[in-house]
Amino acid sequence: MSILTSLRSTRILKLLPLVSALCILVGVAWLLLLPLDDYSRRTYISENALLPGQVHTYFGGSEQDVFRSYRHEVTALGKNASADGSGVMAEKIGGIFDAFGLKVGKQKFEYTAAGGVYAGENVYAVLQAPRGDATEALVLCAAWVNTEGELNESGVALVLALARYLKRWSLWSKDIIFLITSDSRAGPQAWVDAYHDLHAPPAVASLPLKSGAIQGVVVVDYPTSRGFESLHIVYDGINGQLPNLDLINTAVRIASGQMAIRTTLQEMWNHDNQYKDRLRTMLRGMVNQGLGHASGPHSSFIPYHIDAITLQAYGDGWHDEVTLGRTVESLFRSLNNLLEHFHQSFFFYLLMAERRFVSIGTYLPSAMLIAVNFTIAAIALWLKSGRQNTGEEEKSGDGRVSEEKRRLIESAGEAPSAAGQPVVVSEERLLLLSMAFVVAIHFLGFIPLYLFNNLDEKNFNSAFNIFTLLNIVLPSALCAIFTKSFAPTPLHFALIKCFSLLLLGMFLSALATLNFSLSFLIGVFSSPITFINPTPKRKWTVGTAWMILLQGLTPTTALVGVALYWGEPLSEILKEAAFGWRVWGMWTQVVVWCVWWPAWIIAGVQVAGSWAVEA
Repeated sequence: MSILTSLRSTRILKLLPLVSALCILVGVAWLLLLPLDDYSRRTYISENALLPGQVHTYFGGSEQDVFRSYRHEVTALGKNASADGSGVMAEKIGGIFDAFGLKVGKQKFEYTAAGGVYAGENVYAVLQAPRGDATEALVLCAAWVNTEGELNESGVALVLALARYLKRWSLWSKDIIFLITSDSRAGPQAWVDAYHDLHAPPAVASLPLKSGAIQGVVVVDYPTSRGFESLHIVYDGINGQLPNLDLINTAVRIASGQMAIRTTLQEMWNHDNQYKDRLRTMLRGMVNQGLGHASGPHSSFIPYHIDAITLQAYGDGWHDEVTLGRTVESLFRSLNNLLEHFHQSFFFYLLMAERRFVSIGTYLPSAMLIAVNFTIAAIALWLKSGRQNTGEEEKSGDGRVSEEKRRLIESAGEAPSAAGQPVVVSEERLLLLSMAFVVAIHFLGFIPLYLFNNLDEKNFNSAFNIFTLLNIVLPSALCAIFTKSFAPTPLHFALIKCFSLLLLGMFLSALATLNFSLSFLIGVFSSPITFINPTPKRKWTVGTAWMILLQGLTPTTALVGVALYWGEPLSEILKEAAFGWRVWGMWTQVVVWCVWWPAWIIAGVQVAGSWAVEA
């Protein structure tokens, strides 16, 4: 018996759905096991040259008085800022940098997204390394307004104080760029784009002053004048990209070891390093990486292979600007030791505590197993579509298979079955119509992709409501048009689902190596699609239940869930997505509307097609 004939056997075909279900269960279970000690590892420094916490820090004393003076100026400037506050800020901060003897540059920018205009002016200064040749640089950044919309008074003042303080040291082998952006979202992106000459003039101005290749970026977010309790390290980049793990480990070692500051990740303020908190930290990170948005000013640097983090002061405590200043000083001393770009540690990882992580080799199989379940289901449908059972009606009067059918079986190279057993013969597959339908539905995804990235903010709610209502009837409407125009058979519907699942599995498998979190989340939400049976023999109650389940798994429902998770209006989520598309280069929307949504639509067509064919 040939291998193909063996694969087409009824027993094996019945096992394939169970194998798909097993892949999903094992994939989810695999992820849930990762926070355990047996499957995760303690963090460690791979780059020995960093030597975190091995230097004495001297920021303090008179520098604290200087810091408080600058904070007073920043607070007064923030209160008195006019409509063109960023221009006044850039002029004032530029004057302070110039008084230090640093080279100063300014940059104006203007972006348009979702009907809104995002304009401002960045200011920066370059400290040329006494022992360097201007081929490498480090960046110390503070946004004038942080991600919460608060004036970053202590953060900006600390950058100014450190610029004055660090200039007196002659040990630097890399240039240091002190960057003050007008906001936390558009400003950093405009600056880093222009630094690499990938900006779009005249909306984004060119930089009048540059240094060498940027090796690392540290952003300071300290919006109050009070002491802080812990240091929150933010590291998620755009489209799920991450900085090198050595940078995070260095910051944690210096803050918690040398400076005795408690460090936190993913807004887990009371982490007890037990399974529950590890799992929550990991899942929070996966959600942020899956959404693909910028989590801070540092996120704009990571797509350029620049390792960057944000240090956020959190809570009320006894730590003050001196402690944070010494942390930044020690961190820059470690980065100054780098002989080459970060490369030895991991770029793909999941952090579940500040000193606990799993690498890509450990967590990747969970997403791959979920993606493989779609491929297995597609293979099963392909094999079923090429077989035809001959029953009693195709046998001769004496119970034997007719001579015509026997010749067909023998010509296919298959052995005739014994009397009373169904005979399996090859059946020609009609591919063109099914393939064209699947391709057309995937191209249909460009409509919501364009719609939600180009509408004005004021139209988001009404457009979303209309689109949601259309989503309810769209599968049935498409099915009605398809059946009336082409009169498809159950074989066509089986092949449509086969090609759809094959594409979905292929896309998610490739995506898992780029953005594991997004691949895993979409795979889990799409997993019920595997078990929708395209055959017409179904009761209306079962079909209705499938349709209700599908409505709960639509991307529009996921958008509502994201809005609830963030505690923001839905219009703000759509506005953030449109801004990310225009400014940050987010491609999460492409995956949602051109991969996930078409697969969902085709699943709905399968259910509606069962009713149509049965009718």
